[in-house]
This record gives sequence, structure tokens and C-alpha cells, in this order.
Amino acid sequence: MAQSDRIHLPEAIESMETTEILDEYARNLLAELAANARASYADLGRRVGLSPSAVAERMRRMEEDGIIRGYTLEIDPAVLGLPVFAVIRMTCDGTHYHPFLKFVKTLNEVRLCHHVTGADAFYLEIATSSLVDLERLIERLLPYGIPTTSLVFSTPVARRGPDLSRLDPPKLHGRPGGRPR
Repeated sequence: MAQSDRIHLPEAIESMETTEILDEYARNLLAELAANARASYADLGRRVGLSPSAVAERMRRMEEDGIIRGYTLEIDPAVLGLPVFAVIRMTCDGTHYHPFLKFVKTLNEVRLCHHVTGADAFYLEIATSSLVDLERLIERLLPYGIPTTSLVFSTPVARRGPDLSRLDPPKLHGRPGGRPR
């Protein structure tokens, strides 16, 4: 997997205030940014039909409103010597909950940790250099609960942002032709 830029979008875009700024231009801009977060304002503007200054202003507003939370670089862990990718579901009772939260944040092998509902308390994505290192990590988790580990063979669906096409087009609010501000 090659290095690529990704844009982080909110898990749910539900508020009326947010929906109002996500007109067709904004949705197209987000789609272009999701494809290439390194594109220049001028290039983005050409692709969505806005001037570079309008693109910059819209991006600034979407950043301030929390729609765009940041820009990141995605690096293949295997290239860095971390070819073993695993998922660990972790049970954790009430007495171990806060100590586990503190501990898991110190683990370099943990790429992602979700607090989840159901029989498990946490879902962790792990990258290690070997199965021996994975086993050592699992042993370090045992004092906090019961880890259930699965090795990842492949990733048929890579991380992706929300489907922007599913958002309802906003009302034009009386602006002539619905032109962007």
C-alpha cells in the first residue's frame, strides 16, 4: 500500500447548521479532498467550479465548524517493519476500565482503540513486527481483562469517509440561483 493523504470527516453530519453549509459545492469539495487532500486551492477550485479564494474560505469554515477535523498521512506499517496486523477485542470489568484506558494509550503497537457496546468493551487495531511481539502484547493486556485476538489476512475495504452523496441537498434559502457565498 502506498502512502496517501486522507481527510477525516465527522462520523455523523446531522445538525441543521452543518447541513446548511454542505451545499453541492461543499459536498463536491469534500469529495475532491477525500480523493487528494494535498490538492491546491486552485486545483480544487477548477474541479468544483469555485475560485481559489472561495475554496480557501469554504475550507476555513468547514475546519472551524468541525466538518474537516484534520489532514493526515497514511503510511503502510509493513514498510516500517510492522507486518503483523491484528484485531483485539477486549473485555474489561469496571475495576479495570480506567487503568486499562491509561495503559492502552502508552502502547505503541495500538493503532486504534474504540470503546464499544456489546460483550466486549474495547476494539483495538494492532501492528507489530512479529507474532512473538504480538504474543508479548497480549500477555501485557491480560491483567486488564480478556483479549480475543484475530490476525488480519487482508483489508477488502480500506478506511473511507462517509458517503457524501447520501446527504440531502440543502434548501437554497432565497439566494439567487443558490450561488455559494
